[in-house]
Amino acid sequence: MTKFYEGTPQRARAQKASFAKSKAPLSTVERWGTTWCWPNPQREGDLPIDDSDMGCDCAVKCTIREAWTRQISTLDISSEDAITDQGQETCNLLAERGIENVLLMGVHLNMCVLGRPFGIRQMVTVGKNVVLLRDMTDTMYNPEKRPKVSHFAGTDLVIEHVEKYWCPSILSSDLTGQPPFRFKADARELRK
Repeated sequence: MTKFYEGTPQRARAQKASFAKSKAPLSTVERWGTTWCWPNPQREGDLPIDDSDMGCDCAVKCTIREAWTRQISTLDISSEDAITDQGQETCNLLAERGIENVLLMGVHLNMCVLGRPFGIRQMVTVGKNVVLLRDMTDTMYNPEKRPKVSHFAGTDLVIEHVEKYWCPSILSSDLTGQPPFRFKADARELRK
């Protein structure tokens, strides 16, 4: 995912960060062109949703493909940011900046937010204090699959999984004082 950003100051910043030994081994297993932190059966149970079809609920199933090659173009990447999809570079950057507390959000919780080399599993494993921003995340889940609940209820089940096995969660309103984020199609009562 970083090839698109080669030559940018943000990518160079990640590549040039001083080496920092991680407190635990980093994942070395590859998936979609990057290392991946697969579920750890010694630490967590199975996910509460069946995402074996990659969350596709289309009548004609989508082709499973490589992950995206860049961030959405409307996302501004600040000049002081760093861009990486590597576990070691993430550890280097966090150590260089003295960061021990990590707040994670994004898409998709059951896949990238949990499994990428900068995701929940890896960050908890290397000893960071991790919190999930639960209203700013989503899952890849097809409601036709187990446990056959709405997409939003499926996301809530994965959030509960993360809270049980990996880290606590908060709402964006805990940081901003503004109402938490809601998908327009989610008419359910908000969990506090």
